Amino acid sequence: MSSMVLRNVRVVGISGPAPTGLRDVVIEQGVVTAVGPSDLRTFASVEVQADGRWLIPGLWDQHVHLGQWAQAAQRVDFSMTRSPEDVTRLVAERLDMHPGEALIGFGHRAGEWTREATVAELDVVAGGVPVVLVSGDAHHGWLSSAALSMLGIPPRSTVLQEHEWFPVYERVAHVFGEPDAAAYRHVLERAARRGVVGLVDFELADNIRAWPQRWNTAGLLRLRAAFYPGHLDDVIALGLRTGDPLPGCDARATVGPLKIISDGSLNTRSAWCCSPYADGDRLDHPAGYSNYSAEELVDLMRRARDAGIEVATHAIGDAAVHQAVRAYADTGARGSIEHVQLALWEDIAAMASLDLRASVQPSHLIDDHPIIDSLWPERGDRCFALREMLDAGVTMALGSDAPVSPLDPWSTIAAAVDRAAVGSSPWHPEQALTPREALAASVDGQPTVAPGSPADLVLLDTDPLAAGSPLATMPVAATYVGGNEAFSNL
Repeated sequence: MSSMVLRNVRVVGISGPAPTGLRDVVIEQGVVTAVGPSDLRTFASVEVQADGRWLIPGLWDQHVHLGQWAQAAQRVDFSMTRSPEDVTRLVAERLDMHPGEALIGFGHRAGEWTREATVAELDVVAGGVPVVLVSGDAHHGWLSSAALSMLGIPPRSTVLQEHEWFPVYERVAHVFGEPDAAAYRHVLERAARRGVVGLVDFELADNIRAWPQRWNTAGLLRLRAAFYPGHLDDVIALGLRTGDPLPGCDARATVGPLKIISDGSLNTRSAWCCSPYADGDRLDHPAGYSNYSAEELVDLMRRARDAGIEVATHAIGDAAVHQAVRAYADTGARGSIEHVQLALWEDIAAMASLDLRASVQPSHLIDDHPIIDSLWPERGDRCFALREMLDAGVTMALGSDAPVSPLDPWSTIAAAVDRAAVGSSPWHPEQALTPREALAASVDGQPTVAPGSPADLVLLDTDPLAAGSPLATMPVAATYVGGNEAFSNL
């Protein structure tokens, strides 16, 4: 589309002033060129009558595992289970309905369980059927013996935890079937319906080579393709830097950051903390553990920095956040800390001084706060400390971590503002953001729409900043990427 005008919009103030009243917005070659009176005289190849709807910059999800999200629609939901017995009961019911059919489930949360699950009890209901159950935080897999055998894993009695699980999880899709390009397109269309114009894909795969193969079919939104340490040498050899166009795609797809998983997760009690978990006396690692030594982390960051590559460091526990902050300071690497679920106050200040982004998934606090109160007692004030980070000057970037939480920026924004599920009391409300702050943390740093803004835009049926506005269910009227329609309900 070469030119377009949006007639009679109300511009929402994100950062910087917003014009009052109705305005016309002119778009040429993917850029906003004018924001003028509602009777602005201009020629455009396409005119859209917005009828007084509210205009915001396009929303980004800064942390998605897109392949897993595409697969999630085809998987059995185990998120309502509360014990190993609940899980095996659901497996039995599913296999009764689909006898002999391999089963992949997602969503159980072992952090709430009072005992460890075993392969033997899963085998009782699975028999010889391959069953793969992915935890809700995607940090462990509970597999039947038949699934272990199919994936080439020696017999075992326990679940596969993180360092064992991640390499196996990469193979699950290959063995049980990967989502095709059409499946990716489908989930991106669903994202566009919620106002998403771009996302950062942290799928545990060779994203730099995989995305060009599906782009002609799946390409709809903007994409930053992250990659993991195992692919760092290849990316450097290709001469690619963060922000470069992704070879084989158009300008909407770019090279993302190096993703480093420095510690584990709360639910698996492997997030690395400065003090033990409440039940640490029964754990091999009472305070969780680091996946990298300080020297290894510094080496990875230094290599990335020298190659012009940003780093996204997964760090959930406060010890992991502290180690990551020190590694960024020692190397001068640029990038983000992903999750920042528990942090020391001094490390929040250090993140601001180092200009590190806090890439946070507020929806997790809705699910995790009972577990935090149980496993990290007296640390809740330092968990999901959004207000503290923002006030300290840390740049916030919100996301979903889909499929751990749904790829829906409005539920993310609502969680950051309300810090509670609908009908519940806020958890540590002193750390809440305002709607304007949460929205600003969801638009990839874009200010209020003005001349020079990229034409990645969203029209809303409701003012998102009005008192009582339904943030979690915000009605989206249209989404445009580079001035091209990605979704419209006008």
